[in-house]
Amino acid sequence: MKQFASLFSRLDTTNKTNDKVQILKEYLEEAPDKDKLWALALFTHKRPKKPVNSTQLRTWAAEDARLTDWLFEESYQVVGDLSETIALLLPPPQEEQDQPLAWWVDYIREMDQLPEPEKKALILKAWRQMEPQERFVFNKLMSGAFRVGISQSLMVRAVSELLDIEATTIAHQLMGNWHPDSTTFHELFDKEDESADLSRPYPFFLAHALDGLPEKLGAPEEWQAEWKWDGIRSQFILREGVCFIWSRGEDLMTDKFPELQELAKALPDGTVIDGELLPFKEGNVLSFNALQTRIGRKNVTKKVMEEAPVIIFAYDLLEFKGKDIRNQPLKERRKLLETIIEEAKQPTLLRLSPVVDFTEWQQLTEAREQSRDILAEGLMLKRLSSSYQVGRKRGDWWKWKIDPLTIDGVLIYAQKGKGRRADLYTDYTFAVWDKEGQLVPFTKAYSGLTDQEIRQVDQFVKQNTRERFGPVRTVKPELVFEIAFEGIQESKRHKSGVALRFPRMLRWRHDKKAADANTLEELQEMLHIYG
Repeated sequence: MKQFASLFSRLDTTNKTNDKVQILKEYLEEAPDKDKLWALALFTHKRPKKPVNSTQLRTWAAEDARLTDWLFEESYQVVGDLSETIALLLPPPQEEQDQPLAWWVDYIREMDQLPEPEKKALILKAWRQMEPQERFVFNKLMSGAFRVGISQSLMVRAVSELLDIEATTIAHQLMGNWHPDSTTFHELFDKEDESADLSRPYPFFLAHALDGLPEKLGAPEEWQAEWKWDGIRSQFILREGVCFIWSRGEDLMTDKFPELQELAKALPDGTVIDGELLPFKEGNVLSFNALQTRIGRKNVTKKVMEEAPVIIFAYDLLEFKGKDIRNQPLKERRKLLETIIEEAKQPTLLRLSPVVDFTEWQQLTEAREQSRDILAEGLMLKRLSSSYQVGRKRGDWWKWKIDPLTIDGVLIYAQKGKGRRADLYTDYTFAVWDKEGQLVPFTKAYSGLTDQEIRQVDQFVKQNTRERFGPVRTVKPELVFEIAFEGIQESKRHKSGVALRFPRMLRWRHDKKAADANTLEELQEMLHIYG
């Protein structure tokens, strides 16, 4: 654990890409084989199930540190991170430990089925053997809150340089169902064993956002335009007669969409399709809200499938008859995709994502304005000669999203942030006016402001606090912000009756007073139009 805690700390103290790659390589060269695997697993979101909740950790830490609840909470508000707060407040270690990362991961996993008193005893024992940085990482692993400031592409690069294997091969091998319990570090990246995991998806190719107009991309005839759908980006995999469905977030979702198993009878074996999983009924794409009724369910009943049927809108073909065709030009991959979908004859389960025909960029600009009418987020622009690459590469694929929906809200509540913003009020709740002239909260947002603006709002909150409810401050309703969001839906859980998708602060409206903010009626009208 000492070695891994040091890795975590070193990665957290630099923003330089080359330094992070070098730090990762040094760790992978020196760490035990099992620790290497668990480090890669943790960095790719394969984490042990958390055995305790945050309330238990708070209570046990406060007891061990001999602190009152209010003093622990005040400390937490200053630090802004529970794992770090506990690590700092606990007494110095009473004994030494030198167990590796894999040993401590097993320690955490074995707690899962134990009664609470035994869990508490094991956690207190661990805390008393660790230095603060080790406790911090240990707490993150236990609470399910482990995050590290490196992208998967940096990790892929480090392993690629260490083993002298192509980065695309490394990225592919890290996808799928591998687990540290069932492989070794070198087996995981053995080129000859690449087909061992039939379910393994390919790394997704991601687009950069297009700033401005597309004319700068060159000749229109070199590009393909498609709608950017608002669903779940996924890969449908059919190998040896078995179907697998992976999300872009590397979640295996096959059991969530059992109706798609029918495609195994219609597609050629050795097929991998990149597409968007969408709710689809009576020939129309439904809102993302319909898809959410299927996500997170343990059992997908016939009734649920009837109320929210799904379809795959296919973008690309990555594997055909067992052969990786990602290096072929998009134009050729698209022709093959069109052929197999036409032959499959499954229009209720699988369709081509339609291209948008255009010969001039202005035509595409006009088409983009119709995106919301079909519940799309905008357009995707893909170079016809492009291969299917790994990760977010600039130049060949661009996303050209429509402008977000916006509404002006009044800041009414504020709460301190976390991490480097732990001492600043950065998390805000906004409200609109109802017919009785009362402010009704409708969303929370914490991103979109500059550091200077955050400091200004923080100062306002501290000078204009009216009430305190734990970490939340009620503030004088004076500041107005333009809130941007991608979608709106009905919600019985919110007092306003609506929930926003991806809300963020677009700008601080210094030109408006609180009375100029939008109304609940206007918000509900947006729900009627766009919900």
